[in-house]
Parts: sequence; C-alpha cells; structure tokens
Amino acid sequence: MHSHAHGHHDHSHGHPQEIQNISFSFVIAVAANLGFTVLEAFYAFIADSASLLADAGHNLSDVLGLLLAWGAAYLATQRTSKLYSYGFRRTTIMAALINAVVLILASVFIAIESVDKLLNPSPISEIAVMVVAGIGIVVNAGSALLFRQGSKKDLNLKGAYLHLAYDALISVGVVVSAAIIYFTGWIWLDGVAGLMIVVVIVLGTWGLLRDSINLMLDAVPQHIDREEVLSYLCGIEGVTAVHDLHIWALSTNESCLTAHLVMPENTLWDSDSGYGEVGQVLQTRFDIHHVTLQVEKDTECATQDCD
Repeated sequence: MHSHAHGHHDHSHGHPQEIQNISFSFVIAVAANLGFTVLEAFYAFIADSASLLADAGHNLSDVLGLLLAWGAAYLATQRTSKLYSYGFRRTTIMAALINAVVLILASVFIAIESVDKLLNPSPISEIAVMVVAGIGIVVNAGSALLFRQGSKKDLNLKGAYLHLAYDALISVGVVVSAAIIYFTGWIWLDGVAGLMIVVVIVLGTWGLLRDSINLMLDAVPQHIDREEVLSYLCGIEGVTAVHDLHIWALSTNESCLTAHLVMPENTLWDSDSGYGEVGQVLQTRFDIHHVTLQVEKDTECATQDCD
C-alpha cells in the first residue's frame, strides 16, 4: 500500500515589493557601472595603465553579469507552463554559473595584459589613475551594497554582489599601486598590481563557481545538511526507514525534497494535517520549499534503517 503527499509554497512570482526593489537595484547598478566602465577604459588608454585597463575590463564583465543576473531574476518570477512545469527558476543557477565563468575569463585577460606590462613597463599617468580608480571605489562599493542583503540567500544575487564587491577592492589596489608609483617611480608595479587583482578575483570566484556547478548537477544545496534532514524524517512517529531521499535546488533560493517513508503501522501522523506539519518543519528548519513524500507499508522496500 502506498500513499503520497506533496506540499509547497508558490514562489513563482515572489513578493511584488521585493521584486520591485531587486529590479530597482539592478537599474541603478547597471547604469552606474556602464557609465563608469566607459570612463575608466577611456582614461586607461590615455594613462597607459595596465591595472586601470584591467579594472575597466572587469567592470565590463560586471555590467554583463548584472544584466544576466537581472534577466534570470525576472524569468524566475514568470508562471509555469505546460512545457516548463517548474517555470524558469533554474535560469538563476545558470546565471550564477555564467557569472563565475565570466569572472575567470576576465582574470585570464587581466593576467595577459599585466604580464606584458610587467615585462615591458612604461610610464603611466598616476594622478589620472588614482582619480578614476577612486571613483570606481565609490561606484562599485555603492552598487554592491544594493545586493548585500539578497546575496545571503540567493546565489544569483551573490554572483552580482561578488562582481561589484571585488571590483571595489580591486579599485583600492589600483589607487594604492598608482600612489606608490607616483612617489617611488617603480613603474613595474603597475603590472604586479594587475596580477594581484587576478589572484583576488580567482580566489573570490572559486566558491561561486563551485556552488553553481553543484546546483547545476542537482547536488544537495550547501546550506542544507542532508544527514540532519534524514534524522528528522526518521524521527517521525511510525517511520521505521527512509529511502530514495533526494534534495536539490530548484533555483538559487528554492530547494526541493522527495523521499519514501516506510511506515508499517498506521499512525495519527499519516494524514493531511500530518503531512502539512512535516512540510512546514522542513521549510522553517531546513529552508526546503517543495516537499514530496511517499509512504510505504512494505518494510522490504527499506534501504535506510532509521535505527
């Protein structure tokens, strides 16, 4: 004998005010960073600065990454259809992955330019570099703050946040290196600063790349402890075994669970209200939004003994 329960909360549209706030953040961030990228690239060529050009290239990847994350965040709010039964939520995971890849590719470009500058050092306009990079600190740090709160629970927004936060840090490095060159005349330091930027980007992006690949492969989301979930399900009254437990990400801020619960004897828990209670616990305690449970009476189906 089998019984089945499914419970979830509809997240396809989200809270209208929250969606509006996110869209507003993207509009401000994209406009500010696009304008600054053009300005920085222009002065990078004038000042002949590898570190400033590297920062401009990274800022361009910021703009592209923000547009990608914005598009994915919008698609995630669209309704499901006959063809796309889960809607377009998974595009947020794709956006996070692409953002990570773009950051890595930008690092390669920056490294090539920096090595060339290190091998063939040339004078730069230190004052122009410091002024432009200083503006970059304000633009990037301010834009990053727009996504700081959302980045704590959404990998897609985390990708946008990391792009901007690391650019602010990179701009600080550009200002410092330009100041040192101004006072010491060590023009080779411009290339060294570019390589240090590469290290910072790669180290900061690794976690985003790892997490987004894991989500694409339907791994258990990092913030969920599978063993704790299993322990909770095994602790339900009447459950003697749990098998076929699967936990995966539906989007960068939603997760799903399916499991077979072996319950040889009927219990008061085996009811609609009981299923609802379990679904509520899984959401509040483990942040699992979509739950599907199948109850089996046949103990021979068990592969995980709760004892």
